[in-house]
Amino acid sequence: MSTTFTVDFFSSLDGYGSADGWTGYWGKEGPELIEDRVRTFQQEQVLVFGATTFREFSEFIKIFDEPYYDSLTALPKIVFSSTLEEPLEWENSTVLNEDAVTAIERLKRTTDVPMRSHGSISLNRALLAAGLVDRIEVMVFPAITGRAGHAALFHDGAEFDLELLESTVLDGRTMKLVYKPTPYAGIPEGVGPQPRKKD
Repeated sequence: MSTTFTVDFFSSLDGYGSADGWTGYWGKEGPELIEDRVRTFQQEQVLVFGATTFREFSEFIKIFDEPYYDSLTALPKIVFSSTLEEPLEWENSTVLNEDAVTAIERLKRTTDVPMRSHGSISLNRALLAAGLVDRIEVMVFPAITGRAGHAALFHDGAEFDLELLESTVLDGRTMKLVYKPTPYAGIPEGVGPQPRKKD
């Protein structure tokens, strides 16, 4: 028995997950992107959050009206936190007050239900570094946020080679890229620019 863990990340072109002064989706949402989100969260899965992202999402679903928010509420959710306590206001949510790497390693061995984490920067950096992430789904929005950008998932993290599994253009402007990550093991011999042969 085993399952897959997917990291789901919204990103500007310069790699930031959020930016001061920019709205959700960087103001670039469209019908194809929203339909992709609807399809994604209609699938059977367990959603995994760090405490900060969980708090944000539990507020988003009260304030905003997105067609996939009912699915988010209906799906089982795990939040790693030492401060949150049950019962949680967001339905179908369970608190795990334990090390996330240890818990996800155990859950991956003991369940067949796929797991997905959206946002949750520090949590997903740790899971990536531990080799527990099977798929990275990056939604690259057509925006460069520069000095306004923050919440960069991959900056200062572990190094990976990526195998591209899927690429889709949504609404003619936003790229969905699905990768299988493999820990970087260095450049193989004979790859890259080669030294000139001496006469």
